[in-house]
Amino acid sequence: MHVRHSAAVLAATVVIGTATPAVAASPSPSPALPSGLYGSTDPTYDGVWRQSLALIAQHQVDVEPATAAVGWLAGQQCANGAFAAFRADPSKPCDAKLMLDTNSTAATVQALSALGGHDTRTAKAVTWLKSVQNKDGGWGYAPGGASDANSTSVVIGALNASGADPAKVLKDGRSPYDALLKLSLPCADGGAFAYQPDKKGKLTANADATAAAVVGVLGLGMTSAKAGAPADLTCADAAHPTPERAAANGAAYLAKAVAKEGYLQSVLPGAEDQPDYGNTADAVVALAARGGTTAAAGPLRWLERNSAKWAAQSGPAAYAQLILAARACGADPRDFGGTDLVKRLTATGPAPATASRDDSGTSVWWVVGAGLAAGAGIGFLLSSRNERKQP
Repeated sequence: MHVRHSAAVLAATVVIGTATPAVAASPSPSPALPSGLYGSTDPTYDGVWRQSLALIAQHQVDVEPATAAVGWLAGQQCANGAFAAFRADPSKPCDAKLMLDTNSTAATVQALSALGGHDTRTAKAVTWLKSVQNKDGGWGYAPGGASDANSTSVVIGALNASGADPAKVLKDGRSPYDALLKLSLPCADGGAFAYQPDKKGKLTANADATAAAVVGVLGLGMTSAKAGAPADLTCADAAHPTPERAAANGAAYLAKAVAKEGYLQSVLPGAEDQPDYGNTADAVVALAARGGTTAAAGPLRWLERNSAKWAAQSGPAAYAQLILAARACGADPRDFGGTDLVKRLTATGPAPATASRDDSGTSVWWVVGAGLAAGAGIGFLLSSRNERKQP
């Protein structure tokens, strides 16, 4: 699920010309960037986000990330448990000027929970998230901000990953699902979700918010969303829709939105009828989670044919989104329309700690010794890796 955000981040993304926190790739790496960070662009608005997605995607394909990469992400945490989009100097305590946000915090919880061994950090982060929950049960991007579908959904993913039951995380008796259901629209409006009400309280269908909310209202996140059983994706009104019903309605909206061209359109000003690759990848995950692989097949095929250039320009978060979309549908991220997404993602950061698992489920560790190289040649050891931890 690709989550996008408060007014501050949305404003920033308009400035940098994308629909996501990811920034267009620069021609050459900046020497000032931390060595453990994925990507070569300015991390001010998306450093923690893209790092989290990169680590989640690598975990999903059984690549153990570099210790430096994990350490950089963990080291971004503030003393109160929260994360900001980026801290240039983690040795300095977080102060009141630093903009903490729920999206960076929740994405990090999902990444560190998947990798394991960071229970203290993730527990502190979840405690902070609970402390800034709104009275409607949801979350905004910034603490105290109005709840939105995207932020609420990424926090649900964090709760899921940390072992908490989102339905039991209440504020004034309301859960995150209550907040999302308030943002769901009737079938007359396509059954979509709104990002958040406008100043007059009106809800407007938003494909990005819908893709996030379908996964969120099912109680899933980036580490747990996978293809569900094949299901009919028709919209059906109910006086008091259940989360499952709202998810089906949202998926029906997405299915209709991608039916003609195979992709979701960009909502940026001046981008009429222009594909939004990231949102389309999110829609694939949402459609697979609620309607099964058949429901997601069309936009997945479109991404396989058309996303390589976008991912190369956009960097690690884009590769991660495509890997998660492929995994949700049972496709091979190492041969995604002829592109090895895993290799491309790995190339944007420090070398991973281990080799990846091959298709048979066996890890291949190449052990090269100087004596062997001079004598009998190169030996190798095949060892089975335990099934990765399921969040």
